[in-house]
Amino acid sequence: MSSDLNAERRRKTVLSIVLAVICIIYVLPVLTVVINSFKVNTYVKTDTFALPTGEMWAGFSNFIKGMTFGNYPFWNSVKYSVFITVASTALILLLMAAWYIARVNSFFCKVIYYLCVFSMVVPFQMVMFTLSKTADSLQLNTPWTIPIVYLGFGAGLSIFMFVGFVKSIPLEIEEAAAIDGCGPVRTFFTVVFPMLKPTMISVGILEIMWVWNDYLLPYLVLDINEYRTIPIHIQYLKGSYGTVDLGATMALILLGIIPVIVFYLVCQKHIIKGVAAGAVKG
Repeated sequence: MSSDLNAERRRKTVLSIVLAVICIIYVLPVLTVVINSFKVNTYVKTDTFALPTGEMWAGFSNFIKGMTFGNYPFWNSVKYSVFITVASTALILLLMAAWYIARVNSFFCKVIYYLCVFSMVVPFQMVMFTLSKTADSLQLNTPWTIPIVYLGFGAGLSIFMFVGFVKSIPLEIEEAAAIDGCGPVRTFFTVVFPMLKPTMISVGILEIMWVWNDYLLPYLVLDINEYRTIPIHIQYLKGSYGTVDLGATMALILLGIIPVIVFYLVCQKHIIKGVAAGAVKG
């Protein structure tokens, strides 16, 4: 009996060490960004992993330089990133298609559902050139219209999770609302919508992290001379002859990842709950 306990303890110890090493590997890039954002540019290349002490210390000058570099205001990039992220996530979460697909058991709904699931495994690189041309043709190449494009890509995950959760909701609840005089839209927003909260929070977190950090889609669709999100703004921190100020770049990368990290830490407890509710039930 004691030998079994010792073996179990050794197994847990080894597993803890392995997981700790994996965590360090994942945290190291973020830690490198934090260290180099406060370091003088010349030392970012030569002493990448050294702490910013002494003459290496740049203070907040990298942040100021990154936000004032060039003739494109950094706060415009922040404004566009915030609007695109909020609008795209709101459209994805308010989509009623999942409820309709879950409740209407028809061949058409099944086809739409499986097409949405299939869209989750299609690489973006397969459709990015045709998508860029289509967005230009339909005038979807501005920050105010690009959320429609994000809706097309984000609907697959949301429908997959929402359909699984809606199937777990007793149909009698919606029938009672219909008897009380609620129409389909009112039933959705007053009865079904509040019950979708766990899955909505989970999908919202994942979509916000994706849209906020996305570089390729805005780069292909938007006019980068007029509209730049934060990732695109960071890409264009170049001086004469293509020189890059790595200190300023690291500072803006840090500013870009702080909001989504804080948001994730605040809402992370809802992710597993929402995934389990949307993907296991039904």
